[in-house]
Amino acid sequence: MEHVMELTMLNGFRATLVGEEKSKATVDKYLRDLETFYRFAGGKVITKELVIRYKQELVERYAPASVNSMLAAINCFFKEQGWYDCVVKSLKIQRQSFREKERELTKAEYFRLLQAAKERGNTRLYVLMQTMCATGIRVSEVRFITMEAVRRGRATVSLKGKIRQVLLPADLCRELKRYAKEQGIRAGQLFVTKSGRPLDRSNILHEMKALCKTAGVERTKVFPHNLRHLFACLYYKVSKDLSRLADVLGHTNVNTTRIYTCVSGMEHVRQLERLGLVI
Repeated sequence: MEHVMELTMLNGFRATLVGEEKSKATVDKYLRDLETFYRFAGGKVITKELVIRYKQELVERYAPASVNSMLAAINCFFKEQGWYDCVVKSLKIQRQSFREKERELTKAEYFRLLQAAKERGNTRLYVLMQTMCATGIRVSEVRFITMEAVRRGRATVSLKGKIRQVLLPADLCRELKRYAKEQGIRAGQLFVTKSGRPLDRSNILHEMKALCKTAGVERTKVFPHNLRHLFACLYYKVSKDLSRLADVLGHTNVNTTRIYTCVSGMEHVRQLERLGLVI
């Protein structure tokens, strides 16, 4: 039986993803990736050979991780349609043992970003960055930082079908209570827009990028998820407990957590030099 892809199929696939409780960001990305493949196919019958050619084209244009994420979308669609003969393998990527210097945010740079936010009078961002970095929460989990959570000293995070408790350090709670009092917040979410809507990734990213010049930090290092990465690196450096860190970050698979413990390239070189194997 020939496989022919039609745009109307994407609506049904969207409904399937929503029914599986995929996040909005995941649903939107899968649909974008499918539309890209649809344009590549150009109305041709979908075969394994065609998909392999598409995969090769992706390899020439994108980073390996991006290629795999795009293949994951079309493979998911194929399986939903029952087109198992069209499914292709993802690229095998060896995990890098160090992190690129251009993306490694240091503790000192983090403090400079905080100081820049304070100098610019952006109290909300000043407190938000501390909240994210002191707890390791994701951007999508910021909405769970409520006045009620602050009073309890812990936030209940419910995301992707998983529920976990995120402890809020005492000094952070004091900062959050002070912020809430200044903003006149007595209940509900602490970090919202002027219209009362929850802050999203783009809001936070835009405000953080605006600090770069004042803080003297490279723009490539400044994005919300890097606060989570900094938290993970510092936590692991103190505890050396990967399993516990996985629980704190909300990871089901400890291999995901390993990504957050990569040292910088410079630190990796120093470790190699300490081996003393070159005369």
